Amino acid sequence: MRELPARVGELLPATALARRDALPYKPAPVELAGARVLLRPLDLARDGEALHAVSCGRAIEIGGRAVGDYDPDAAIWRYMSGGPFADAASLAGWLGVQVDHPDGLALCVLDAATAHPIGVACFIANRPEHLKVELGSIWYSPVAQGTGACTEATYLMLAHAFALGYRRLEWKCDAFNERSRRAALRIGFRFEGIREAHYIVKGRNRDTAWFRLLDAEWPDVAAGLRARLQP
Repeated sequence: MRELPARVGELLPATALARRDALPYKPAPVELAGARVLLRPLDLARDGEALHAVSCGRAIEIGGRAVGDYDPDAAIWRYMSGGPFADAASLAGWLGVQVDHPDGLALCVLDAATAHPIGVACFIANRPEHLKVELGSIWYSPVAQGTGACTEATYLMLAHAFALGYRRLEWKCDAFNERSRRAALRIGFRFEGIREAHYIVKGRNRDTAWFRLLDAEWPDVAAGLRARLQP
């Protein structure tokens, strides 16, 4: 594994700089497959109703796993920019912005055994000129939480991005979102600090916790994730 840059202003090799020209501003569609989850570009006509059904608070059963009625705000939406959603059309309107965003790629996450949608994860804030991209707008149905679905989906997205030549992957969340902060650290991201008064979300102040993972760190992080994801 190569050493991390030792000096501010380190001159990058020509091969690294050339990768910037090969990466599109809007990430290219991709399908990714693991043992637990499948990821495919989000299609609202195909996936919208199913995603609302697993995120609206009603009881769910998928692949032998079941949860009863739940509070969708507490379980999923409290720290997201939208939701809870009264109907599939409202959810589709919110997701449509992510699908159409010029520097993002929205992916539907499916349970691998049943091919049933269980959540959404996105590449956002893509900056190919700096070889960095963010994983964000991530949410999972309670029926998938705690199953390793998030860990595997994130591993697949990280592996894909680093294979494309990115140097830096970012993860940001509401500073009060302890579940997301724990997930970032568990996966292998490093905490970089808090940006105060960063956004106003649902009429409330949001301080943002900032995490990152670098290409030089990825081989060790990937090995640890693969070990954790063994059946």
